[in-house]
Amino acid sequence: MMKRFALTTALAAAAATIVLAQAPERHAVHDPDKMVAGGGKLPAGWQARLDNASATMEGVKFEPMGGGFHVTSGPAGIYYKPDQKVSGTYETHATFTQLEPAAHPEAYGLFIGGADLQGDSQKYTYFLVRQDGKFLIKKREGASTPNVMSWTENAAIKKADASGKTTNTLAVEVDADKVRFLVNGTEVAAPPKTQVETSGIAGLRINHNLNVQVEGFGTKSAASH
Repeated sequence: MMKRFALTTALAAAAATIVLAQAPERHAVHDPDKMVAGGGKLPAGWQARLDNASATMEGVKFEPMGGGFHVTSGPAGIYYKPDQKVSGTYETHATFTQLEPAAHPEAYGLFIGGADLQGDSQKYTYFLVRQDGKFLIKKREGASTPNVMSWTENAAIKKADASGKTTNTLAVEVDADKVRFLVNGTEVAAPPKTQVETSGIAGLRINHNLNVQVEGFGTKSAASH
């Protein structure tokens, strides 16, 4: 009995040591949202929804700059104009410049097909890139975020340079039967339209602790692209 007790105690101590050893690594990967000085305001007509319900817009600075928008994020979220609704066949696009390196590969890009964006049944499709040259396509369906295409490296995506800066132009072209996702004019994926939310609000998604300039955001009809 004493031997079994000693063995159990030793195993428990070893397990505790492993958990303590792993804890700093978990905190390093999941760094907390930074607080951004001068945050809390949005340009006229814009709205936002942050991923974390307990986060506040005081942690985000989203302001007009240089003909586009400069976003310094603490918490991750989406940004949109409620009247920027599109359906049928169309294109949405924007150019994103990450101005400094992120502590971890944090992503940013476009979303389409947005509906109930302030409600429990929010939905949209989002198309993101990050500084290591990878892209992601996911859907938001309430609290769940199923993958359309998981993180994938593609040569069309410009990786961050030595200073941490990189610029990529993203576009989503919604056709009659498929949706084309493009980076710098190169198609990186084209899933069937049935796999993607397309009708609704188009906007921007910026994940946490990023410094990004957005230029040329907009949509145009299929006849124009």
